[in-house]
Order: sequence, then C-alpha cells, then structure tokens
Amino acid sequence: MSYNLLKGKKGIIFGALNEMSIAWKVAERAVEEGAQIVLTNTPMAIRMGEMDELSKKLNAKVIAADASSVEDLENLLKESMAHFGGQVDFILHSIGMSLNVRKKRPYDDLNYEYMMKSLDISAISFHKLLQSARKLDAISEWGSVIALTYIAAQRTFYGYNEMAEAKAMLESIARSFGYIYGRDKKIRVNTISQSPTLTTAGQGIKGLEDLLDFSERMSPLGNATAEDCADYCIVMFSDLTKKVTMQNLFNDGGFSNIGMSWRAMNVYSTSLEDMKNTIGKIID
Repeated sequence: MSYNLLKGKKGIIFGALNEMSIAWKVAERAVEEGAQIVLTNTPMAIRMGEMDELSKKLNAKVIAADASSVEDLENLLKESMAHFGGQVDFILHSIGMSLNVRKKRPYDDLNYEYMMKSLDISAISFHKLLQSARKLDAISEWGSVIALTYIAAQRTFYGYNEMAEAKAMLESIARSFGYIYGRDKKIRVNTISQSPTLTTAGQGIKGLEDLLDFSERMSPLGNATAEDCADYCIVMFSDLTKKVTMQNLFNDGGFSNIGMSWRAMNVYSTSLEDMKNTIGKIID
C-alpha cells in the first residue's frame, strides 16, 4: 500500500545487488511511495548483480561508483543532480564488506591490509559521501541520509569479525557529521540497526543461520525482515521524521533490549538435558 510519503522526492540508493539486498527493497518502496531514484554500486557489482533488472522495473538511472573513491562519489552526486535537475532529498548507504570474513581469517589472526580495506569500504566511505555531498551542496534542506548498521557495533558477536569495528565507526560518523549537517543545512543523518538479515553479503558471516534462529527466539516481535527495514527507511526519508537526527535506531523486534527470552531459555535448558550423563550430571 502506498501513502505517497516520498511524492516529489529524489534520492540515491547505494548497494542494491539482487533481490536479497535490503537496498533493493528500499528502492522498490521508495518508488512505490512516489520518489524518483538513482541506483549506484561498484562497476563489478553492477556487472555481476541484477541491478539492470531493478533499473528497468523502477525506471531508475544507474550510475557506477566506488564508494571508497571521493572522485567517484563527487561524479555520482553531480550526475544525479544533473539527472534530477536539482538537489537530492535522501540517500541510503547500504555498503559493507569484510575481506577477512571472505578469506575466513579469525579475529585473532587478522590481515591488517584487509582490515583497513574493510573499514574504508564499510565506514569511511560514509564520511566521504557526506563530506562530498556537503561540499557540492547536493542534499536539500531537511533532507535525510540513512546508513545501515548492526548491533555488533556495540555487543560482541562471534564471527562478525572487524565488521564490528566498521559498524561502530559508521555509527560514530552519523553522530559527528549529523551535528554539522543539522546545524548548517538542516539535514538529518541517522543509522538503522537492523536484525540479522540473509543477504548476499551476510552469507559469509560464520554461523549466520544459527544467529538468525537465536535472534528470532530472543526478540519478542521476531526478526525484522528486509521489507520491514525498507519501510523504516521510507519513514526516515519522509517529512514525518524531520526532527530525528544523530540517532542509531534499532529495527530488530526488541532484540537489543532483551537479556534472555523464555523461548531462548527453553532451548538452552533442553540442550542441557541432552548433555547430561546417566547420573544427571552435565558433561563439560
């Protein structure tokens, strides 16, 4: 159902690779709500992914850009403004990549060159985007910028690796740049901390399926889906949230505020029963 929340607005969506991507769902919902959009990703991702299909479906222009390149970002913003005939109203940063995760390097044996590349792509790119947009005056007054993050920025999740540091940096950039952009241009900058979601990028995380099951049992409302996240993004892009900025907003079914749920405790207790020996003692 459409509410025309983004009627007349124009935006840029980073990171739509295929139908599993949260950014893909956001792009679909943005157009459904009346927006015009530009889709962007790296040249390789555009070649390997399914963005052409999405572009045709949404009548959206595709502009290739490496988000870690200031030159590419500036070109993207200039081309987008030329395409729209003016400033953009919203931007989604949905970018994350860990070479150490891809190479299956454990956290206590990281390759630091890989780590720096991960930080550059997953977090510093957000600062580069905001700084480039501010210098080019690319975002309209009361515009909205959203980056996607995960609770591992604040809690330890085994197997998430240096992406935890990347997401922590991402959230910090949103607060720090959000102050400057809000003060000077009345532009909002926020992060949305999403439930674990089965995406192409997420498939490389160790034990993801078990994590999905765990968080589903822990969350009173269950995991938020990619479609749920898209809906939240649309509200944050709209004029209904004009005074929300510098926030890390949880979209996780309540997971972030739960210590132990009944369902998770029940599974834990059951597993302990399976570990007892013949005299009822738990086997270590």
